[in-house]
Amino acid sequence: MTHPRSLTLGRRAALARAGGYGLAAIASVLAARDAAATPDSARDWLAALAKGSPKDGKVSIKAPEIAENGNAVPVTVGVESEMTEKSYVKALHIAADGNPNPGVASYSFMPLAGRAEVQLRVRLSQTQKLVAVAEMNDGALFVASREVKVTIGGCGG
Repeated sequence: MTHPRSLTLGRRAALARAGGYGLAAIASVLAARDAAATPDSARDWLAALAKGSPKDGKVSIKAPEIAENGNAVPVTVGVESEMTEKSYVKALHIAADGNPNPGVASYSFMPLAGRAEVQLRVRLSQTQKLVAVAEMNDGALFVASREVKVTIGGCGG
């Protein structure tokens, strides 16, 4: 007959081992995310959401030219549109081409919104370009981009 204490230790050891394997798996996933997105991966992410060739115009991005704190960069993205049943912004997609994941945010709109504009704070890991694509209800796409320089401790970047 096996002593009950040895069974308890066996279960504990098994749980500890399983937890260690789980932590190792999570660490490997996080380590793989350290690679920065590229302009191509940002373009691919946007293309998967909005099919077609975007044209310049209608979209504006307001963001500081230099961000002393990349953890919370204020960004306002607006689209010049009348927002009626006949013509309105259906979706707005925002990407950053230097973060580990290029996708920042996607928003959906209806004509009742009255205005297609969003304000958000974006975490930027380094100096990079923000790209916004507006998808109109008729399928037309419009794009704008803006580079934001992220400084390290306010010393340049």
